[in-house]
Amino acid sequence: MAETIRITDLAEPQLTPEQAAMRDLAESFVVEMDPASIMAAAERQTGLADWGPMDFVERLTVLCEAVDADTGLHASGRASIYLDCIRYCSNRLRIQHVLTAHPEIHDEVIDRPVIVAGLPRSGTTHLLNLMAADRRFRSIPYWESREPVPDPSEPSTVTGEDPRYTRCREAWEQTDVLMPLLKAMHAMTPDHIHEELELMCPDFASYNFEWLFDAPAWRDHYLAHDQTPHYAYMRTALKLLQWQDRQRGIEPKRWVLKCPQHMEQLPVLMATFPDATVALPHRDPTSVIASAVTMLSYGDRMRRKSTDPRYFAAYWSDRIEQILRACTRDRDVVPAEQSIDVLFHEFMADDVAMVERIYAVAGIDMTDEARADLSAYMDANPRGVHGRVGYDMAVDFGIDRDQLRSRFSDYMARFGVQPEGEQ
Repeated sequence: MAETIRITDLAEPQLTPEQAAMRDLAESFVVEMDPASIMAAAERQTGLADWGPMDFVERLTVLCEAVDADTGLHASGRASIYLDCIRYCSNRLRIQHVLTAHPEIHDEVIDRPVIVAGLPRSGTTHLLNLMAADRRFRSIPYWESREPVPDPSEPSTVTGEDPRYTRCREAWEQTDVLMPLLKAMHAMTPDHIHEELELMCPDFASYNFEWLFDAPAWRDHYLAHDQTPHYAYMRTALKLLQWQDRQRGIEPKRWVLKCPQHMEQLPVLMATFPDATVALPHRDPTSVIASAVTMLSYGDRMRRKSTDPRYFAAYWSDRIEQILRACTRDRDVVPAEQSIDVLFHEFMADDVAMVERIYAVAGIDMTDEARADLSAYMDANPRGVHGRVGYDMAVDFGIDRDQLRSRFSDYMARFGVQPEGEQ
C-alpha cells in the first residue's frame, strides 16, 4: 500500500537548503516582461525572424501585463515565466519556418483521434499514459511537447540522445531535487505523455498560464475570445509532428490526446476534430480542487514571495465550477456514438476494462499485444510508487467539503459522480 504523505507546511513553507539557495540565486536575476525583448531573444536564439500571423503579439502583451500585475510573484516565478515565453516564441519561429518550407504539411490528416477531456487530478494523466502505451497510438511525450521542432544545427549528444530530450531530463532532475514531493503528485519525466495544450502556447493561447501565476486578467482575456483559431494552430502543430515522423520513415498512427481545457471548449474541440472519440473523465470536484491546490501550493514555495493556499483554493473552486458548467451545458455537442463518460470510481476499480470500453466506442480492438503493452506500462509505473499525497480541506484551505460540493450538485447528478471523503 502506498505511503500517505501529508504536506503540513503549505501556508508557511519550511524550505530545504536547496530551495532556499535557488530562491536566493533568483533574486539576482531581473527580467523585463516585455514582448519586444522576449521576441528579440527568441530571434537571437533561433536565427529566425518569420513569425507568421502577428496576432499573437496582442496575447503575449496581455500575458506580460498580467505577470507584471501579480506583485506576489517571486523573482524565481517571474524568471520561469519569462524563460517559458522565450521558449514558446522560439518554438513559434521554428514551427513557422518548417511550415513555410514545407506547405505540404497542411495536407496531413489527423484521423479519428482519441481525446481525453477531463478535469486535472481526475485520472486523466493515468488514462492518457495507459492508452499511449499501446504502440498503435501516436502521443506527445513531454520532451517533444516542450520543443516540437528540433534545431537542425544542434547535433545529438555523444550517446545519440536528442538534445531536446537531454534538456528536459536535466530540467526534471533539477526539479526533483528542488521539489522532491512533486513526483508523488505529477512526475514530469521526459517520457511522460503530455497535453497537446503545450502546442497552443506558441500561439499564446489556452488556460495553461492560469496555473503559473495569479492570472485573472489572462483568464478573462482567454474566456472572452473564441478559441477556434488556437485549436486550429494546435492541429497544425500535430500535423507538423506527424510530417516529421514521415521524414523519419514512420507511418502515421492514430493520435491519443488529453487536455482538461477541452471540458469548457467542447464545441471548439468538435469543430476542430469532428471525427474524434472523446472520453470525459468525471470525479468529485472537491477532490479535484483539493489535489490541484495542494500541488499548486507546494510549487508556490518556489514561485511566490509567500504562499496563500486559501486564496488559490477559492480561485480554483470558482474556475472548476465554471469549467463544469460549460461541460454540462455542452456535453451533447459531442455525439453519443463518439463519446464515453468515464467515472473515476469505475476507472480506478479496473483501468484496463475502462480502456477497453473506450476502445469499443473508438472502433479499436483490444488485442493481446495491446493488453501486453498496457500491462507492461502498469508494471513499470505502479500506482503510488512515490507515495500518495493526502489532504484535509478544512485544515489546509479552510473549506467545508460538503458545503463546497453543493455547488456541483447538478454536475454530479448529471453524470453520476460519486462523492469522496478526505484522502
